[in-house]
Amino acid sequence: GAEPSQAALARDGRDIAAAQCASCHAVGEYGESPVAPAPPLRSVLSRYRAEVLEEELIQGIQVNHQMPDFQFNPQGVDALIAYLQSIQQQPAN
Repeated sequence: GAEPSQAALARDGRDIAAAQCASCHAVGEYGESPVAPAPPLRSVLSRYRAEVLEEELIQGIQVNHQMPDFQFNPQGVDALIAYLQSIQQQPAN
């Protein structure tokens, strides 16, 4: 089949973020995370290279802190990363 577009992937990723991540993380373009130590998703790619984050999400291992057990399939991770890339804020220096 045809590869999904980045925009379509990002839309799927937003749904995944809303379902899997939003109980702890701010998943949109603004707003604070419900759980203070959990970084807003719009800032995570300033901490992690996308390919590192992708690998860790696929393996379901803890990234720096205790995340609930979850397993993404690789397609879900691709979608989530595409969404993260679409909402990243450049860190203000």
